[in-house]
Amino acid sequence: MSREDTKLLYDEVKKLPANPGIYQFFDKEDKIIYVGKAKNLKKRVTSYFLKTHNNRKTEILVRQIDKIRHVVVDSEEDALLLENNLIKKYQPKYNILLKDDKTFPWICIKNEPFPRIFYTRKIIKDGSNYYGPYTSVYMAKTILDVIKRLFQIRNCKLVLTDANLQSKKFKKCLEFQIGNCKAPCELLYAKSNYGTDIQNAKAILSGTLAPVFNFLKTSMQFAADKYDFERADEYKSKIQILENYKSKSLVCSSAMTNLDIFSFHEDEKNGYVNYFRIVDGSIVTSYLLEVKKKLNESKEDILSFCIVEIRKICNSASSEIILPFLIGYDFSNIKMTVPQIGEKKKLLELCERNGRLFMLERAKNESVKSPVLKKQRLLEKMQKDLNLTNLPHHIECFDNSNISGDFPVSSCVVFIDGKPFKSQYRRFNIKSVEGPNDFASMEEVVERRYSRQLSEGNQLPDLIVIDGGKGQLSSAFSVLQKLGLEGRIQIIGIAKRLEELYFANDPIPLYLDKKSETLKVLQHLRDEAHRFGITFHRVKRAENFTSSALSEVAGIGNKTAEKLLSHFKSVEIIKKLSKEELEKVIGKDKSEKIIAYFHPDKH
Repeated sequence: MSREDTKLLYDEVKKLPANPGIYQFFDKEDKIIYVGKAKNLKKRVTSYFLKTHNNRKTEILVRQIDKIRHVVVDSEEDALLLENNLIKKYQPKYNILLKDDKTFPWICIKNEPFPRIFYTRKIIKDGSNYYGPYTSVYMAKTILDVIKRLFQIRNCKLVLTDANLQSKKFKKCLEFQIGNCKAPCELLYAKSNYGTDIQNAKAILSGTLAPVFNFLKTSMQFAADKYDFERADEYKSKIQILENYKSKSLVCSSAMTNLDIFSFHEDEKNGYVNYFRIVDGSIVTSYLLEVKKKLNESKEDILSFCIVEIRKICNSASSEIILPFLIGYDFSNIKMTVPQIGEKKKLLELCERNGRLFMLERAKNESVKSPVLKKQRLLEKMQKDLNLTNLPHHIECFDNSNISGDFPVSSCVVFIDGKPFKSQYRRFNIKSVEGPNDFASMEEVVERRYSRQLSEGNQLPDLIVIDGGKGQLSSAFSVLQKLGLEGRIQIIGIAKRLEELYFANDPIPLYLDKKSETLKVLQHLRDEAHRFGITFHRVKRAENFTSSALSEVAGIGNKTAEKLLSHFKSVEIIKKLSKEELEKVIGKDKSEKIIAYFHPDKH
């Protein structure tokens, strides 16, 4: 956009009214690229051209604006509604995108002379009533089963027009014989009575159970007064069915009615709004809407958009809305509450818990589908938990192993992107330390490792993990300072007893959740370094034991013993060898000495 074009647009913006409304940005192809709402159109749109935007996408949006159009409305609520409609209709490039690609089940009461009730995933605008959406088919079928047991609603697809009924075109079927239908197809059940059953079914689906209870109790009493006890018992059974259904869905005080509850969660890319509808103390609708962010939208903007959308989808006319925070917009004749204590607060927390679980489950599922996303999520989690400067793609872990200072060795294991990279594992014999001194041993191997890495120009790790507490960590950190690597490589220590994590120059340890993915990776590193070090230590001890057994033979030194072990692998094999076989490796004289030592009876 040229400077002249920008000036023309800004002159146009200055003419905008200071009223609530919506604004539309168009590009050069006259295509809507963004729709926004505002309490004050002039102030909001002007901000796009005066502010310095931190979000790069917003800067790109502003450069693409060629025309601006606006619509003034009477209230903030009207602005919200109009914005929602236009975004759904035009799906502008820079507006949040609805990610509700799931088709949830609904329960339909078909617009027919004798309506059918069934669950469906497709809404047809033919005058039928739809209830839901339901988060699972199981829930929808459970409610349908309750209605079926209470009222014998037909499930056939016969066209029961007056003309067809009068012509006696249909015959009752097996459903009538087993008591699941009252055969309106043969006019065995009056249309008015069938209509009463449908109204009661609608009340159940709406969560308003009181009228249904009244109807059933009145009918039971009427049958009892006429001494029709069998009929009265049927109504009593239906009341019990409805009582059981109510007890399972009751989550709060029955005094709470006509409430909408919204919770909000977000990650870097998406916003998640969970919704509960409360009627007569029961959650009658649960729904979650996911939106994809485009311009780093505020949580208030995302929540307000979703409130309008969800209330429209779920046909809500609730007079009170419970929110986790105020959105800055008012709805006419609707009370908005951010509860701090009490039962409403508990309901909001329940709604939030469900929304949070969905968000975590979605992230987990995406990670499973994409190993790259799983790896990235794990590294980002570790970076956040350990307060690291860089993502820990490359981690190296050190562990010392010795018994009372004998055969001291050390191991270094390497993890790349959270997984073992065994070809890069390294073992160290401790050379300069005598006796059991873990601190000095750690200092030696860390210096040997990174002096060599620096001299050979090899890649340095993003993170070093020391198996040990503050002492071992301090020894390793002093080496990094000496080599000029302080700040270039981050280093932590993990103590075994309480899984304490220590940081250089920080005496206070960090404790991670025992189920934390970060802690599990660190434990895997520590355990792998210990396993690798112990294996090496056992080899050294075994070598010493076998070589010392041969060294006891008069005239056989360590070099000869090592030569024999290298060739024949074990003392047990050497004991069974003939003089001729030994001569081929160590000569006649030494062979005779070994035969004489292990087999004195032959001499």
